[in-house]
Amino acid sequence: MEACPEVYTTPPVQPKEHKPGQLTREQVKQFFDEGFVLVKDFFTPEELQPSRDGTEELVDALAERLYGAGKIKNKYRDADLFTRLTMMEAEFPGTCALLLKEGKIHKAYCDLWVNDRLLNVMEQLVGPEIAGNPLWNLRPKVPSNDETTVPWHQDNCYTLPESLGSLIPVAWIPLLDATTENGCMQVVSRGHRKGVTADHVGVVGGTWYVEVLEEEMERTLGVNIKTDVVTCEVPYGGVLFINNAIPHRSLPNKTEQIRWSLDLRWQDPDKPSGFWGKRRPVLMRTAKDPNYKVPQNEWDKFFNADRGSELEMSTGLSGKEVDEFDTTVHGPWLTRWPIVRHNRHTRALLLQQGNV
Repeated sequence: MEACPEVYTTPPVQPKEHKPGQLTREQVKQFFDEGFVLVKDFFTPEELQPSRDGTEELVDALAERLYGAGKIKNKYRDADLFTRLTMMEAEFPGTCALLLKEGKIHKAYCDLWVNDRLLNVMEQLVGPEIAGNPLWNLRPKVPSNDETTVPWHQDNCYTLPESLGSLIPVAWIPLLDATTENGCMQVVSRGHRKGVTADHVGVVGGTWYVEVLEEEMERTLGVNIKTDVVTCEVPYGGVLFINNAIPHRSLPNKTEQIRWSLDLRWQDPDKPSGFWGKRRPVLMRTAKDPNYKVPQNEWDKFFNADRGSELEMSTGLSGKEVDEFDTTVHGPWLTRWPIVRHNRHTRALLLQQGNV
C-alpha cells in the first residue's frame, strides 16, 4: 500500500483554548517526530482505582465460571489483583487467553476512555472530531508467561490495510508501576516516519502474535535497532502515548506480580478504523456539540450487539458451537501474514478453516 508519512508526522491545527491535561507544544512535537510521548503523572491513583476494581470484578467472574465448570478447584479469593490470575493460570493453563478472548469491557474502562483530559490530548493529535477505535485491550502480563509477552510489531499489522491512512493514537495505561523487570514497553523511535507497515511473520513461540524482525525494521523503516530503541518505564498514573505505525514490544515479566495494563485508542470518526469485526468507532467528542456525551444506547450497541459475529470472525467458527473454555486464540490478522512457525493456536485456525 502507498506510504502515508504525513498521517503520522503532521499534527492537526492545535486548539486555541488551553484545556486540562493537554500536552505541551514540545510533547506534541515529540509525538509526531518520534512517534511516542510519555507523560509520567497524567492520572492520580484515585482516578485509576475504579479500573483496578473493575479488573478485580472481571477476574472474579472468570474464576466463578472456571470453578463452576470444574476447571479449577480453588477460586483463590484471598489473592489480590496482582497474584490471583497467576494462580488460576497455573491450575488451568490458558486462563489469561480466556480473559483476553472474552473482551468484556468494564464501565470503569469506558469512563476512562472518555476522560476529559484524555480527550483533550486526542484533540491535539487527531483533531476536534474524536471517536473511540473499536480495538481496546486489557492485558494481564503474568510472570514468566510467553503468551503475554508481545514481540516487536506495528499496530497496523493487526488491522485492515485500509486503515494505514488513519492516525490511531494509543494510550497505554499500566495499573501499577511498569518497569523493565515486570515487562514495560519498548518503542523504536522514529520508526513511524515513513508511514509504512513492514512485513510481519507469525507466530512467536507459543503465542498468537505476529512480529516484525529487527532486520526488516532496519531495511523497511530506516531505523537503527542499536540506537533507536527506547525503554519506557511508566509509573502508576502515567500514560504512554504511541501511534499505530511505530514498532513496539513488551518485555518479559520477571517479577512475581501481574503487570496489568489497558490500551485505549481513538481516531477521526470519518477515517477507516481497521477493525475486522462489525463494531464501528463510537463518537466521543464533536465540535458540533460542545456538550456531547456518548449515549448509553451507543455504548450498548458498540459493546454488545456484535459480540457473536466478532467471536465467529476471531475464532474461524461460523454457525458452529463455540467452546467457552477454548484457550486457543486466532483471528484474521493471522491470514494477512505468512505463518512461518506453527503452534496450537495456528493449528486450531487451520482446523477451523478445514485446511488440516
